[in-house]
Amino acid sequence: MTSKEFLNKASYWAKVILLGKPKDPNAPKKGLLKEWLDAIVFAVVAASLIRWAFIEAYTIPTPSMERSLLVGDFLFVSKMHYGARTPKTPLQVPLTHQKIWGTEIPSFSDLIQLPSFRLPGFTHIKNNDIVVFNWPADDGYPTDLKTNYIKRCLAIAGDTLQIKDTQVYINSKPAENPEMYQFQYFLITKETLNDRIFKINNITDYYRIPEGYVIHTQPNTAAKLKEIPFIEQVIMNKQQFGMGEPQIFPNNSKYNWNLDFFGPLWIPKEGSTIQMNAENVTLYETTISRYEGWKDVKVQNGQLFIEGKMVKNYTFKQNYYFMMGDNRHNSLDSRFWGFVPEDHVVGKALLIWMSLDKDGNFLNRIRWRRLFNFID
Repeated sequence: MTSKEFLNKASYWAKVILLGKPKDPNAPKKGLLKEWLDAIVFAVVAASLIRWAFIEAYTIPTPSMERSLLVGDFLFVSKMHYGARTPKTPLQVPLTHQKIWGTEIPSFSDLIQLPSFRLPGFTHIKNNDIVVFNWPADDGYPTDLKTNYIKRCLAIAGDTLQIKDTQVYINSKPAENPEMYQFQYFLITKETLNDRIFKINNITDYYRIPEGYVIHTQPNTAAKLKEIPFIEQVIMNKQQFGMGEPQIFPNNSKYNWNLDFFGPLWIPKEGSTIQMNAENVTLYETTISRYEGWKDVKVQNGQLFIEGKMVKNYTFKQNYYFMMGDNRHNSLDSRFWGFVPEDHVVGKALLIWMSLDKDGNFLNRIRWRRLFNFID
């Protein structure tokens, strides 16, 4: 086949996929029902292809990324940037995720599980990208149907991350802080504050306590609130160094890590080999056993065994990432459940196409200023 013939055939099939097969003028005319059925089938197939390979809609359900992204933001997520994944679970109802719309009925069958591959993309995940991914800790579903999360990638494969006194460090250098990042504060006051004060200061996440309020806001906003005469104190709810929390990765009492003092922790990189000493077994055994494709991984007397053989050194099969929410004290992220494997990455958050404020009235329910904003 010549190059010209190949191009002609490629052009023909592209038109068939996008526009349908050319009509034969001598073919008998279809009935109305058949035409509608053909149109519906074509629309579902086209939408499924677009959703799989190019772009997918996503809604922000929780405040973990506020104020960078708000609850009620509707996003387009690009599959093209990092490359689309081939389906791992092919038996599922088109245009669904986990459940059939409006029901608790599963929309898939896991009887067939295929190897998943990633198509070439425009770029790779970079530090500070906002990424949609399948939540690794969701064990109730196949990889490609796990619950979707959205966070900021603080550290990429090969980086070493550390958090000291709320400041993130990457490879021993202070990381760039997101413009709209937030922390939790205690707002001490004897007064009952009007909701207008919170709205003026863009504070949507707050609740009353006997001493005043618990709020989530930006450091510069917290400084402004201190200047209000009837507010006595604004105190960041910061964790103390050395006060470990059992729910924090790697969920081991040897490591006194918490939300604000964490690490240092090296992020696994494809092809990199580490010595499986007692410390690395504690830090990386869960990652190796859950995401590296092995059937039998065990730890005995501080040593790692894979398929019954003791492993002194281990080479990682894929890249991993460390994800955090911009609402640093109200985000379930890698500080709790560890790394995001590359095969769990869905795509890059691209554009806010709609934003709805659930507390807004009829006239200002739509956040007009957020519409069609590209996401940094």
